[in-house]
Amino acid sequence: MERRVVLLIATLTSFMTPFMASSITIALPAIATEFSIDAVLLTWVVSSFVLPAAVLLLPFGRLADISGRKRVFAWGISLYTAASLACGLAPSTTLLIAFRILQGMSAAMIFSTGMAILTSVYPASERGRVLGLNVAAVYLGLSLGPSLGGLMTHHLGWRSLFIGSASLGVVIVGLVLRYLRGEWAEAQGEPFDLVGTVIYSAALTCAMYGVSRLPAATGGWLVLIGLLGLLVFVAWELRVAHPVLEVRLFTGNAVFAFSNLAALVNYSSTFAVTFLLSLYLQYIKGMSPQAAGFILMAQPLVMSIFSPLAGRLSDRVEPRTLASTGMAFSVVTLCLLIFLDSQSGVAFIIACLLVNGFGFALFSSPNTNAVMSSVDRRVYGVAAATISTMRMTGQMLSMGIATLLFAVNLGRVQISPAHFPMFLKSVHVAFIIFAALSFGGIFASLARGKLR
Repeated sequence: MERRVVLLIATLTSFMTPFMASSITIALPAIATEFSIDAVLLTWVVSSFVLPAAVLLLPFGRLADISGRKRVFAWGISLYTAASLACGLAPSTTLLIAFRILQGMSAAMIFSTGMAILTSVYPASERGRVLGLNVAAVYLGLSLGPSLGGLMTHHLGWRSLFIGSASLGVVIVGLVLRYLRGEWAEAQGEPFDLVGTVIYSAALTCAMYGVSRLPAATGGWLVLIGLLGLLVFVAWELRVAHPVLEVRLFTGNAVFAFSNLAALVNYSSTFAVTFLLSLYLQYIKGMSPQAAGFILMAQPLVMSIFSPLAGRLSDRVEPRTLASTGMAFSVVTLCLLIFLDSQSGVAFIIACLLVNGFGFALFSSPNTNAVMSSVDRRVYGVAAATISTMRMTGQMLSMGIATLLFAVNLGRVQISPAHFPMFLKSVHVAFIIFAALSFGGIFASLARGKLR
């Protein structure tokens, strides 16, 4: 009974946050119109969620291992629900972005514990199947986000997306308080590395925010300071007895290290694809949020169908084989999207999304299974937080690339017909960069070695 309840709760939260992420992408033009947001600031409606989530995943994962995963998870879902409601009522761009930051912080508490709790209650023989179902819920949320989110935005306005998310959050909070019994704190009693947490959070914030500020000189300095800070963090973690991040997991565990690297590269090269195509369909093709949403749901729909199958298969077939094959499909898709222009047909876009969705399904579940199966139970929270950090950091880098290209080619202007040629130029360059990144990621995936 406990296992099924944990699976239900984890599945609902795995659905909720991706639904919010994908539906807000469809709503961006509507938000830009209401608040008169320029192209660069518009990217921060997305990035303001991703940045704090990426920065805080690791600290919350470690805190959950020490103080209890249920406690951190329950606080996370409660705060996420409140932040979602606040976003839906935000009267200005500034407050919307501020509440999105709070959403990202609370999402870090959810991301860093949900997968770890699942891994704690299910044996290794069933882990691929369960993680596959969990990833399928993620992709179901991504699937319904563009379509249902487009319908809601079109008929009820963009604020309904946040209010709907808050409503589901209330249901999940009730389930957690009523049924979730365990605490799962395998590292209970160990000290929390506060110094390492501060160094890590400050360094990663500087580096990721710096990427979004390029090509300005301040952006370059922030990236440099952030990278130096991460080196200081690694040196500190190697010295302390109970680090927030077990750096030796990377130095002595090739499967763990290269699986995380593959995740970072994969999300860096694919996350902004939906963002760019959403803007393309609504601005260049003149589609409504509803119509654009139905087209964009093609990719996550394929993901939700094939992820459970890939998860089960990874219990028998080496994850590196499946994941590397999936990344190869992504390379093909990104290369095709380089040729996107104002005359491209809807069928071409849907075909690209279907291929990319299949590739992502082959990659995600096996890669996650490889990470969680390569570590001891004591660090499940850190392992789950690490793979989630790679995902969120990759998403932030992907959005950073899009932001940089918009800043260089468009500047601080709203996207209008006069700026469509430069918008398309930004899209072309983005897909070239993403294709190159994804191609390199294939080799990172292959380098992990065998899990079994």
